[in-house]
Amino acid sequence: MAKMWAGRFSKEVDETVNAFNSSISFDGRMYAQDIRGSIAHATMLGDCGIIPAEDKEKIISGLQGILADLEAGTLLMDPTAEDIHMFVEAELTKRIGDAGKRLHTARSRNDQVALDVRLYLRDEITEIRKLLLSLLKTLTKLAAEHTETIMPGYTHLQRAQPVTLAHHLLAYVWMLLRDDSRLADTAKRMNYCPLGAGALAGTTYPINRKQTASLLGFDAPVANSLDAVSDRDFCVELANALSLLMVHLSRFSEEIILWCSWEFKFIELDDAYATGSSIMPQKKNPDVTELIRGKTGRVIGDLTTLLSMLKGIPLAYNKDMQEDKEAIFDAIDQAKLCIKTFDPMLATMRVNKEKMRAAAAQGFINATDCADYLVKKGLPFRDAYKITGGLVARCIQDGCTLETLPLEVYKEAAPQFDEDVYQAIALETCLNGRISEGGPSAQAVKEQLALANAAIEEIKL
Repeated sequence: MAKMWAGRFSKEVDETVNAFNSSISFDGRMYAQDIRGSIAHATMLGDCGIIPAEDKEKIISGLQGILADLEAGTLLMDPTAEDIHMFVEAELTKRIGDAGKRLHTARSRNDQVALDVRLYLRDEITEIRKLLLSLLKTLTKLAAEHTETIMPGYTHLQRAQPVTLAHHLLAYVWMLLRDDSRLADTAKRMNYCPLGAGALAGTTYPINRKQTASLLGFDAPVANSLDAVSDRDFCVELANALSLLMVHLSRFSEEIILWCSWEFKFIELDDAYATGSSIMPQKKNPDVTELIRGKTGRVIGDLTTLLSMLKGIPLAYNKDMQEDKEAIFDAIDQAKLCIKTFDPMLATMRVNKEKMRAAAAQGFINATDCADYLVKKGLPFRDAYKITGGLVARCIQDGCTLETLPLEVYKEAAPQFDEDVYQAIALETCLNGRISEGGPSAQAVKEQLALANAAIEEIKL
């Protein structure tokens, strides 16, 4: 394909340079956004009298035909085209003649690509948020089913205090709700139209930037033409939001990996979301969650690519910025793939309540409650803490638990102990005694679920 900018040059670009420079292999995915932006631009040019009304109609009709043919698969992209913008313009001119050559009036590829990327990312954010909304609903449904499923809560991966599976799952609900909020904020900040900025300094044509912004659903034009073509903050911000989302999925994945191991056996993954071994017939591997952990590093790498690409380039557009698309597209693709797989995996996993309850009964996770028992009897917390620590050491020595430790041993440690200590340190008592807001008691979890469901209902896509 002949280069539309070839007038200045006396020889053809070297084929290696042409391949190196080309971006259609990855920016071709923005064809719908590119055509949508061109239709808005042509509409504005015609309405402002910059091109004849007849040419405006020809351009719009021609662009609509190209879009329909691309979507039907009857038109294939030319792999030798430099980018999606040049491909669409060349195809338009081939179809409608000289009128097609008027489309690029008062426009540069610099503002065109900035527009296309914003439009594409805005669409993709909506799709990611839909997937996230489904995952949030899966989690709250699962939490509602397990408000009484007792399990150990951990710190340092050591059993610490009793919680419920519902309480644990709701922690991730709040993380993912923050992720959704970040995605919504990113979409809001990117929702300004760069079209009309030209290459960097606007244009001498009497264009109407507010019209194109409105036609494309933006809040307003980008206020500064230099900023309009050189800004990729929105790519970085989206990659950052996706990186944090992936970190949350990765942390959850790590717990799923632990929970479905023989050492824990808290859950079992459905056969549809696990794999086997080529040599060990007994294996059932949590490959989905392991891949999510791995892909998290990949998305973080995409964020690093974008930051590194931007950090040293002066205003306005530089070819370095072509590297924005592969990085942000990959981050989007990986995040969507992970959420799509993680959601049904959670929905179909089987929870082993008995294993969770048995694990909670071990590890002295009611030791804090034993200390609190003494505090309520009048002892200072530090004294109660030391006494309880001694009792735990005695249990370890005797091979018993606080629940089975004889009352006389309790009384030897502190005369304040009485028969009611066994009720005070029962797991259900320990759990439901944690009445503070946000805690694991049945009432606190019920309140959290109500708050979470209300927050989910308020999500507007």
